[in-house]
Amino acid sequence: MIELIVGILILTGGAFGVLGAIGLIRMPDILIRMHASTKIGTLSCGLVVAAAAVHFGDWGTSVRAVLIIVFLVVTAPIASHMIGRAAVTTGVSLWRGAGPGAGRNDDR
Repeated sequence: MIELIVGILILTGGAFGVLGAIGLIRMPDILIRMHASTKIGTLSCGLVVAAAAVHFGDWGTSVRAVLIIVFLVVTAPIASHMIGRAAVTTGVSLWRGAGPGAGRNDDR
């Protein structure tokens, strides 16, 4: 039964990792790409680390796995924010597609 749970966690983490890679390729803007990579990357790594904790099953590994997941959840948004801030500050061109304010004339 534990092998089934570990397999499901690893396959789900790998599938989310692939979806994140596809999101990096298909998204039009650096800010949107960061959103896809940060959220999906954190989720996929967390699932794989959780699979390792379930597989080994001892307290030491479980505590380390929880600490790794907490570290990922805390640091990924901060790193993403700093990369986005640097991109906007340096003047990277942003996508001007559909959304709030799309089609409005900003020169008025």
